[in-house]
Amino acid sequence: MVEAVQAALPSARVDRLVRDLAARRGAVEKVLADFEAGRTDVLVGTQMIAKGHDFPKVTLVGVVDADVGLGLPDFRAAERTFQLLTQVAGRAGRADLAGEVILQSHLPDHYALQLACAQDYESFFEREMEFRRTMGYPPASALVNLVLRSRDAAAAAADADHVARRLREGAPGRYRVLGPARAPLARLKQEHRVQILLKGDRASMREAVRSALVERYGETRWPGVAVDVDPVSVM
Repeated sequence: MVEAVQAALPSARVDRLVRDLAARRGAVEKVLADFEAGRTDVLVGTQMIAKGHDFPKVTLVGVVDADVGLGLPDFRAAERTFQLLTQVAGRAGRADLAGEVILQSHLPDHYALQLACAQDYESFFEREMEFRRTMGYPPASALVNLVLRSRDAAAAAADADHVARRLREGAPGRYRVLGPARAPLARLKQEHRVQILLKGDRASMREAVRSALVERYGETRWPGVAVDVDPVSVM
């Protein structure tokens, strides 16, 4: 991206702000200081460029693939996209200068993008809550993300199948069981990960999860199991 910008604007002084710079002491601070002082004309960066920086002279912000987050298997995808885009929009025109934001998107009609462009927080809340109520996601309903891990893929799958079957027998009508399925991050730190989602009554799910895990693993600790109630992310 830096090369493309430099080719399009050969006389511009272009720099980049990416997470890798954080490993070098003072590197991020130098990039930000150069941009704020006007020693850099164009700053190319990842999402971290949108978070909390105040550049009064910035009048144009561009976002490449603004809708990429909408494709993630996470019920908060629209919320995160709206949040990021409204933060990005806040970088342009912060002083007396007028600002403009240009988004590149394959889904320009999606409500998260449309309402972020309009800075319409109330309408986004209403649309998102309608989606959450329809699909049974928090805060309209409680959610439990159950992840079973093992270095042996077959063992992880067998454990997940057993636990999911037991959960479905636990309290019919009080909650729904989705899965098991490979987790979005299917392998992490040499462990295979299988995911089960539960939506419904919190108390019923809590008791059912405990009962299913005790039946499968016993009363001892469950080092290969992660239980996340109302998770911030289901990734």
